[in-house]
Amino acid sequence: MFFWAALPAQEANNSSELLIGATLNYEELNTKKEELFLKHFKYLTPANAAKQTKIHPQPGVWDWSKIEAFIAFAKKNDLVVRLHGPISPQASKWAKADNRTPEELAQNLEEFMTAFTMKFNQEPVVKWMDVVNETVEGDGSWFGPKPGTDEWENPWLAMGKDENGFPLYILKAFEIATNHVPNIKLVYNQHKGMEPEVWDKVKENVLYIREKGYRVDGIGWQAHLMMGAKRKDFVDNIDVSMKRLAELIDWAHANDLAFHVTELDYLVEDTSKMKEERKIQKMVYDRIVNVLLEKSKNGEVTLNLWDVSTRDKKGLGQFQSIYDEKHRPTPAFEVLRPLLNRK
Repeated sequence: MFFWAALPAQEANNSSELLIGATLNYEELNTKKEELFLKHFKYLTPANAAKQTKIHPQPGVWDWSKIEAFIAFAKKNDLVVRLHGPISPQASKWAKADNRTPEELAQNLEEFMTAFTMKFNQEPVVKWMDVVNETVEGDGSWFGPKPGTDEWENPWLAMGKDENGFPLYILKAFEIATNHVPNIKLVYNQHKGMEPEVWDKVKENVLYIREKGYRVDGIGWQAHLMMGAKRKDFVDNIDVSMKRLAELIDWAHANDLAFHVTELDYLVEDTSKMKEERKIQKMVYDRIVNVLLEKSKNGEVTLNLWDVSTRDKKGLGQFQSIYDEKHRPTPAFEVLRPLLNRK
């Protein structure tokens, strides 16, 4: 049974459905965070366990143990799963090495995607999988490689582009997924804010992938609010951002695509202002959730919280969720409270 959240009684519309879930890390299984997760959610995203860095860190090296633990956890607790194991920056350091040739990268991608998709297609708890992630920069250019292996980069662009200028790695990833996972919905996931340059590029690419005969079932948005200038627009230019979010969801539904908010949290850089920032977080979450609830009347919409409670990020600050670092509800919890009763 899926967990479908509904509007509060005074605003309810029977045609409105919004699936809400959250992430867990492998080390958070059998902890207080697992307890909080199971209290509220039926939709699970393993945060890192399905990424290439964990499963296939080097050629010839495979380790499925962590993601298999999550699949067992989902089966035990009647959960549905989105696999966040895409082709993009979530790559092994081997793939990011500067001396990798396009041919080597293509072989690495094909080996990983083929094994990954064939392994999970028959798992009934897996409903979605991210195929690619973080493909476009804020100016609408393709996100690509950087020197070294420690920078956040997308090495796969080095495989080249086709005759029309579209990255070969994206086409190959969706080709493999289309061929091997007919039972799982395929998601094109993207970061940044609501910049038109970003989403125009994503839209163009999604339609092109389909023209090639490959399947795309949904688009995802990483909503790490306040992380980067344009994500601060969700506070500084909130009306414009909400309008663009609503229009993006409308475009998705008009093109028979689900819309997934895949990574929602709120970055606080100056923790001395935490009380004020959490009030702002609550306000922004309220606006986003209202848009999602309204648009869920017209097509599939999901919301995934990136972590259940506060987490520290070295050099950045604290990412806030609906519980604080001591597992107490934050003000944002009040926004989601009516939607978090497991059914």
